[in-house]
Parts: sequence; structure tokens; C-alpha cells
Amino acid sequence: MTFRPRRTRRVCLILAGVVVVVFAVVGALLRGPVDTGKGVFRASDQIAMVVLGLLIALGILAFARPKVVADAERVRIRNVIGGYDLPWQVVRGVRFNRGSAWVTLELEDDDVVAVMAIQAADKEYAVRAARSLRALLEASRAKPDA
Repeated sequence: MTFRPRRTRRVCLILAGVVVVVFAVVGALLRGPVDTGKGVFRASDQIAMVVLGLLIALGILAFARPKVVADAERVRIRNVIGGYDLPWQVVRGVRFNRGSAWVTLELEDDDVVAVMAIQAADKEYAVRAARSLRALLEASRAKPDA
């Protein structure tokens, strides 16, 4: 099973596109008179504006990066920064508390791992995803250990 945030991805993709377009337009409009003593905008300044827009857009797109892939043996989590690859044996529980922004996994060593791919903003999709993770966790516990 693979889950990604829906609403956040949509917003990030749209916002990143808007940022690139705005910076490209501003870069294209950066033209100044030959020399008035107040500064002159050159082609390099225009290119710099477009590149800056692209860099900002990449930063925004980082928030669309979260993903969780789970199967019978393990759960792979990719958050905005970093990720985890955990066998179900180290997971004690899947929590999605009221008021939480996203699902968390409670580990056997009392650590807590955020699963940013399943966000409360996605409402029913997030609830179904959390239930699916819980079902996989329960199924992994029901299997006899080899």
C-alpha cells in the first residue's frame, strides 16, 4: 500500500507553479534605463530572478515529498526531511489522535515516528490510510515467526 498526502501535494504543486511564473514575469520586467546612477538591471539579474523562483519552488515542493509504502513485512516512511525503513516487529502501534496533524508510529523502544504522508487535512482518506496501516500491523502480529 502506498499513501501520499493529497491536499498538501495539490497546494504545493499549484503554489510552486505560481512562484515560478511570478518570478519569471518579474525577471522579464526587470529592465532599467541605460544608467541613471540608481543601478542598471542586466540579463544576469533577470536570469537570477528566474533561478531564485525555481529554488523557492523546489523548497515548496519538498513539502509534497512525504510518502509511506507498507506491505506485510515492513513500512517505509519518507518525510519532508529523512525517512525510515522499519519492520513491523519494531512497531508497537499506529496512532492518529484527535487533533494530531498526521499519523505516528509508536515503536517498541518508546520512540515515536511521524508519518507525514497521512495528514489530518485529508480527512477520510487519512482515516482509511491509518486503518490500513493498523490492519497490516495486526496481520504481521498474527503471522507465526519463522
